[in-house]
Amino acid sequence: MTGSEAPPSFRLAYVPGVTPDKWVRIWNERLPGVPLSLTQVPAAGAGGVLLDGDADAGLVRLPVDRTLLSAIPLYTETTVVLIPRDHLVTAADEVSVGDLADEIVLHPLDDVLGWERLPGRPALERPATTADAVELVAAGIGVLLVPLSLARLHHRKDLTYRTVTDAPESSVALSWPEAAHTDRVEDFIGIVRGRTVNSTRGRQPEPTRAKGGKATGRQSGDATRRGTGGNGRTGTRTGGTGRGASAGKGRGKGGGTGGGRGSRPRHR
Repeated sequence: MTGSEAPPSFRLAYVPGVTPDKWVRIWNERLPGVPLSLTQVPAAGAGGVLLDGDADAGLVRLPVDRTLLSAIPLYTETTVVLIPRDHLVTAADEVSVGDLADEIVLHPLDDVLGWERLPGRPALERPATTADAVELVAAGIGVLLVPLSLARLHHRKDLTYRTVTDAPESSVALSWPEAAHTDRVEDFIGIVRGRTVNSTRGRQPEPTRAKGGKATGRQSGDATRRGTGGNGRTGTRTGGTGRGASAGKGRGKGGGTGGGRGSRPRHR
């Protein structure tokens, strides 16, 4: 159920690689009286943060536990292989998993790609974090496959990346506990979905009252909420699995935080 009383602030968790800046700016413009606090959390721990009540919503990586959490898929990222700038793979604009068969492919413990079978040759040990794996790539010990945003997050001048055409991909979603679909969560859903301030979807303003205390104007009631997940299942029904609102565009082909393009929008 949607809470009738909004909290005094909105707490948003987000995982490494996600950049919520645009949505935060819109929130501050529309709701200047409601502070929005940001907390970065490990991808594997994002669901626990939401269920423990330490955040009202989160920008997380799928999958999540859909028996307890609602989720609206936002975009799917391109997967790239991170390599030294003088590596032979840089001769191509794109590579396949098969092209990495002879490479030592690092598999950090915080990997977010969910491999059924890792390509290439395995390293003797798994790095603890993606950051540790990047250091090993720079030392020439192996290569690393990650979502494009993580390659940019861990940018180094001595490394670059190339798109891997047939690797697993990572999807980012807005998620929140099913039992805590508050008005503030609905406000943020409207922002990430690109609704305008005067949109008729989502939470409606309080009806004006005429003299004598009678409400005037129409109330949206359950009919409106039915379209936006009044039962906490907004993402399941209306978000779908398509590649919707995206924080970036296209596929990256070069190293660095610029130059390449970001995540690929999903379409049903």
